[in-house]
Amino acid sequence: MGPADDTRQRLVEAATRGFAEDGVHTASLLEITRQAGQRNRGAVHYHFGSRTGMLVAVLEQHLDLLATRERELLAIAQAQPAEDLVSVVRALVLPAVELAELGGQGRCYLMILGELVEEDPDAMDPEVLHALERLGGYEVYGLLEQRVPPMPDDVRSERLSLVTAFVLRAIADRSRAGDRPRPGRAQLETDPFARNLVAMVVGMLTAEPG
Repeated sequence: MGPADDTRQRLVEAATRGFAEDGVHTASLLEITRQAGQRNRGAVHYHFGSRTGMLVAVLEQHLDLLATRERELLAIAQAQPAEDLVSVVRALVLPAVELAELGGQGRCYLMILGELVEEDPDAMDPEVLHALERLGGYEVYGLLEQRVPPMPDDVRSERLSLVTAFVLRAIADRSRAGDRPRPGRAQLETDPFARNLVAMVVGMLTAEPG
């Protein structure tokens, strides 16, 4: 890795933290540059062209890892009976849990995804939307919509949105708890945590509409 590649990687890592903590649209690019140890105020534009280019670079860090794992789990879910919901929820939950196990950068990545999935796709920059589409999650959600119990379209849409935010936040918060200087409440080990989260999501998706 040459000096330019090393600088770019430090900027991506700093942007991952900055976007997660301060928001993808509001994080200071100058502060990200400073956190990356760069004195050149134009470093972001030199390496990425724009805030959007930097965000795409951040998303591409773990894109292949998540997409590959989601495809593996989706194939398993597609082979299950049409009423099986657990296997589809596992395809939603497990890749994110495994990513968080990579540490702080994985957690920050999930927090960024949690912000982006709340945005209107029609108003999203095409480059960012394309990166999100490459994650493969849309196929998982398509199967999830087929297998949730019948309910009004607006309720189903609301539940899927809330479930996404809940999953990403729960996983990110668990990862963050491990970084605290003083221990908080006891945390489940990874496998029990993942199983419990899957069960909770299934319960949320199958509850009778209010």
